[in-house]
Amino acid sequence: MSMDYRRLGSTGTRVSELCFGTWRFGRETGGVVETTKSEAHDLLDTFAEHGGTFIDTANVYGTPNGKSEDWIGDWLAERDREQYVLASKVYFGFDESNPNGSGLSRTHIRRQIEGTLDRLGTEYLDVYYIHRWDDETPIEETLSTLTRLVDEGKVNYLGASTMASWKLMKALGKSEANGWERFEVTQPLFHAAYRDDVADYLDVCADQDLAVCPYSPLAGGFLTGKYERADPDDPTKVEAPDGSRASIYDSFSDFYLSERGWHVLDAIRGVADELDATPAQVALRWVMEQDAFTCIPIVGARTPEQLEENVGACDVSLSDDQFERIENARYADPDRKRRWGH
Repeated sequence: MSMDYRRLGSTGTRVSELCFGTWRFGRETGGVVETTKSEAHDLLDTFAEHGGTFIDTANVYGTPNGKSEDWIGDWLAERDREQYVLASKVYFGFDESNPNGSGLSRTHIRRQIEGTLDRLGTEYLDVYYIHRWDDETPIEETLSTLTRLVDEGKVNYLGASTMASWKLMKALGKSEANGWERFEVTQPLFHAAYRDDVADYLDVCADQDLAVCPYSPLAGGFLTGKYERADPDDPTKVEAPDGSRASIYDSFSDFYLSERGWHVLDAIRGVADELDATPAQVALRWVMEQDAFTCIPIVGARTPEQLEENVGACDVSLSDDQFERIENARYADPDRKRRWGH
């Protein structure tokens, strides 16, 4: 069981079919570290053993900020860095005491790229994302600064995370008009129960041949099937295993629980039974089999066993009927309100 490799959108770089997300590395929740350094390195070992090469992090991942990058850098120090495709991000506040310690200004980007490269122990990033859009900084300042980083060899490709579709188009237009580097990779919230809400954004990605690397492709773990509905009249009531995100985060129901989500989960479970696969594998495969754009989901497993289960999605194949049943399950919801995750 190992991964194949896909071209990253219209770039010439090839990456593993799954990207490994490291936002839990060193993150403290309620005074407890979600993923310790030894656990982080075990996960990275498992990912690499199955052919994984694409690793995603950010300057603000970990407690304190930068810990995730530090730990990845320590792991990479004993390996051939050229075998891996590294992505990090900039935008959110890194230094609360500095009035220029957040956003996408030239000042903040310049400071943060140096810190990120130092922590990762590398001379360049393969992908550098803007973590969010900065309404306080002209996009021209941001794009010209990022282009200079590419020219200097510190970054290979630019990426953009969640934003309105018109903002993505605006940035692409500015890049084309000024001869700047453009965003080649995107990172929206996208999973089987959350397609219509980002349809315009994904249409831009398809039209412009941008790679899509969605975060939370399993809806925060909801689409793994480990949750059960607790109240037939209230989709936000759930039976959650101890230690799961639903049992830790009060916002879980706002992000991921809705009638639409339960309908999609039922369809995923049905297909999983037919394929002798797990719901997580089927949910990931549905995302991977998008035909309008290259889609490389970011998985954030807590244990090597969970990660190996996720990698099993690479060996699953959906029929046209199975793919469409999962897609159409969204429309069984009579109350189709916009949800963060569903």
